[in-house]
Amino acid sequence: MRRLFVLPQYLLPQRLLTSVAGALACGEVLAGLLIRLFIRRYRVDMSEALDPDPSSYRNFNEFFTRELKPGARPLAGEAGSVLCPADGAVSELGAIDGERLLQAKGRHFELRDLLGGDGELARELGGGRFVTIYLSPRDYHRVHMPLQGRLLQTRHIPGKLFSVNEASTALIPGLFSRNERLVSVFEGECGRFAVVMVGAMIVAGIRAVWDEPGREGRLRAPERDFSDRGPTLAAGAEMGRFELGSTAILLFPPGAMEFEPGLAPGDSLRMGGKIGRLLPKEYLGEGT
Repeated sequence: MRRLFVLPQYLLPQRLLTSVAGALACGEVLAGLLIRLFIRRYRVDMSEALDPDPSSYRNFNEFFTRELKPGARPLAGEAGSVLCPADGAVSELGAIDGERLLQAKGRHFELRDLLGGDGELARELGGGRFVTIYLSPRDYHRVHMPLQGRLLQTRHIPGKLFSVNEASTALIPGLFSRNERLVSVFEGECGRFAVVMVGAMIVAGIRAVWDEPGREGRLRAPERDFSDRGPTLAAGAEMGRFELGSTAILLFPPGAMEFEPGLAPGDSLRMGGKIGRLLPKEYLGEGT
């Protein structure tokens, strides 16, 4: 059954379908109907939304990227906490094996490929820790900072738009390093770390908070250097959002952090919850 779902993705016009979805999501025609159907189908909890009235949203995308009420996602307050960046479920997590990450059971992909060929950053993060978080359609779709960090650079990597659900990750080789994605590199207490926002079929766009106001369409410049002017974002601050859902991957250098005991694939997560802790600085570069 999984193969019956995955095989057509190689044949479908991914860009065309995604463009149509984006047009519908941004349009006001049928917006009210689409929103009501979506809430009913995925049992979305609108009581958490800053504006819980479905009819108040001008289009589907405005609803999908809705802001939550203050306090709806309290941040873990323990010093040194690594925060969950988004609502979702753990797809995979653990050690970066050399410069390879586990995509699904028995299937790996190259860190260098995920980062768009950045061998220096791949070597720096190799042997560190990663977690892949899948955002389902019903989830809150803003992505937040796991740690305080100053933005150094971003890289937009064009690619395919395969679905990122469990069936696809199990069967499509190198899925996350083949799909369109935005790699954001930060400097923090643990050294350089990265947040990778991975696109997928029907994802109408990936937005970052540092994008120019009013810029429409998909991701812009292939590579942007923020080393001398990058904003510093606090732990828990919004860094971007998915216009329709997808996946976020966190990458940490060796010896920087360890995950919470018992955290495992399939676990449900809420933005702001503690998923790990920073290790003392003397462990940096040693791996754990």
